[in-house]
Amino acid sequence: MKAAVLVEPNKPLVIEELTIAKPGPHEVLIRTAACGLCHSDLHFIDGAYPHPLPAIPGHEAAGIVEAVGSEVRTVKPGDAVVTCLSAYCGHCEFCVTGRMSLCLGGDTRRAPGDAPRITRADGSVVNQMLNLSAFAEQMLIHEHACVKINPDMPLDRAAIIGCAVTTGAGTIFNACKVTPGETVAVVGCGGVGLATINAAKIAGAGRIIAADPIPEKRALAMKLGATDVVDATADGAAAQIIEMTKGGVDHAIEAVGRPASAQLAVSVLRRGGTATILGMMPLSEKVGLGAMDLLSGKKLQGAIMGGNRFPVDIPRLVDFYIRGLLDLDSIIAERIPLSAINDGFDKMKKGDSARSVIVFDQ
Repeated sequence: MKAAVLVEPNKPLVIEELTIAKPGPHEVLIRTAACGLCHSDLHFIDGAYPHPLPAIPGHEAAGIVEAVGSEVRTVKPGDAVVTCLSAYCGHCEFCVTGRMSLCLGGDTRRAPGDAPRITRADGSVVNQMLNLSAFAEQMLIHEHACVKINPDMPLDRAAIIGCAVTTGAGTIFNACKVTPGETVAVVGCGGVGLATINAAKIAGAGRIIAADPIPEKRALAMKLGATDVVDATADGAAAQIIEMTKGGVDHAIEAVGRPASAQLAVSVLRRGGTATILGMMPLSEKVGLGAMDLLSGKKLQGAIMGGNRFPVDIPRLVDFYIRGLLDLDSIIAERIPLSAINDGFDKMKKGDSARSVIVFDQ
């Protein structure tokens, strides 16, 4: 199979011909149909987050099941599936208390000493990233890293549900539990932020404020359900949001991964409001609340992958799209071949477009 391999940080991905193993008892072999380019991948590519190399990035994907292991019961060959990096074991403390996205997923990887899932022609190992490695024509994953979806769902749009939409919508529905009429501010209007805005509209939020420095992204936010937009980098942006909401928002969601964005989210909370940090900030950074914030009942939380329960959430999000509630078409800026992946990440660094999606020949 062809795959885009990260050989060194801060270097372009290299397209290589690799060998993928046959499925083990609980594994699923998938023919990749599409994979979104996510800013989280860029953190690994740029070296901001460490990972054993060489490795294949990519984690926001959809495809068709080609083969399954002897013990797999959740999917079968021919099924359309969405993959998710929230691979869960099903029996740890987090899983059995309903916090599946916090599962470390140790049992969903091959054990040390087992044959590797992906190798080069010389037999050397290519590491699997985030349990998926989706910048490849095929994926070999644990059955608890994918879910069957409605076969009527277009797979290029289904792919972005696997991360951006699951994270953004999951934050609204699961982590924040937004109720009709509440006010929501979303800082950062990339793929995750736009999905958060769309989900807030579905949840019935009374006012949805999108904060982003790029005019084109603010326009997209309005299309996806924002009622108001603000230049996140403008002087007085926080004061502007507080004024338009007469005291601040119930929920402020940071969806870009910058310290200044996190500070803006914290600054616009009303009494009793909650700030939720989604973006992958530099590992040395911290976000906090002051003493008066705490005395005002304000809260700060993280929500890895939106606190999803993806075997339930992803099919529901697919249904939202099919029913016309979830606007995935507007989130996708372009469709590109695997050979253009480095150009896609260069565009991401410029920050002026939404999601790029790799589409594989089927």
